[in-house]
Amino acid sequence: MTTAQAAVRSTYRDAKRQRAIRQAGRAGRLAPLIFLAPAGLALLAVSVFPVFDGLWLSLHNTLLSAQRSDFIGFANYGQLVGDDQFWSAWRHTLIFTATSTVAETLIGLAMALVLHETFAGRGMVRAAMLVPWAIPTVVTSKMFGWLFDGQHGIVNWLLVQMHILSAPANWYGSTETALWTIVMADVWKTAPFMALLLLAGLQTVPNALIEASRMDGAGALQTFFYIRLPLLLPTLMIAGMFRALDAFRIFDLVYVLTGGGPADSTEVLSTLTYKTLFSALDFGYGSALSVAMFATEALIAFGFGLFIMRGMRRANG
Repeated sequence: MTTAQAAVRSTYRDAKRQRAIRQAGRAGRLAPLIFLAPAGLALLAVSVFPVFDGLWLSLHNTLLSAQRSDFIGFANYGQLVGDDQFWSAWRHTLIFTATSTVAETLIGLAMALVLHETFAGRGMVRAAMLVPWAIPTVVTSKMFGWLFDGQHGIVNWLLVQMHILSAPANWYGSTETALWTIVMADVWKTAPFMALLLLAGLQTVPNALIEASRMDGAGALQTFFYIRLPLLLPTLMIAGMFRALDAFRIFDLVYVLTGGGPADSTEVLSTLTYKTLFSALDFGYGSALSVAMFATEALIAFGFGLFIMRGMRRANG
């Protein structure tokens, strides 16, 4: 074999090897997409498609009772803007979301700070803390329904015995107390979940910083406000965002305890949408209510996202 032939064969083998490497690289890049495709298709089917289908349905006058569906454009949204019942439910939902999220965050933070310390039986207390969160919401609703019962509830009995009330209060029958009683039930159930998230965030704070602050003479409050809280703030904001988005979708507590009453004083967007869709069978206007609810949640997520991104830029800059 001449030197020229050997060089040609070597060049051919190198080109063949490079082509095989490029093909393997393409196959390696396609493999993750192939494995992710089934999950992506399932996500499109159960999440993305219903959103666009609801948007399209909201542009129709779809009444199952009348067996008709007519395209009416944005007429449902015009009706929604002038619907006092919608704005009342929207306001109740925002009040519930804001008060429950703030209360659960503050109580959860206090619980997390206590459970972060070392004491006898800490593991048992941490496990017991999650019991309210693990109880099904319907069970919690019935339990609070009995606790705050206007005639036989133990809360009324205790308050009367302590002379705080002169007579039993009708907690769920009064337009002034019904919504706040539901907020209390939600705080009791969900504060442990917030405590769990914030406890995980507290455990990421380096102990060296805490020890250094104590050696410098910082007290417990100074250590919390100048070291723990700034480092915990991203976790606090993310946990608050998740909780606010979940609270805005409140349905089961309201539906079981009051059904939206009395006099629509606890009507929230979820219960109003449910009644419009499945009681009035007005799928067009009910879909418009769902879109309005989705848009409000998107705005809440956007607001929290701005705060989180601003905090991250401030920390990095």
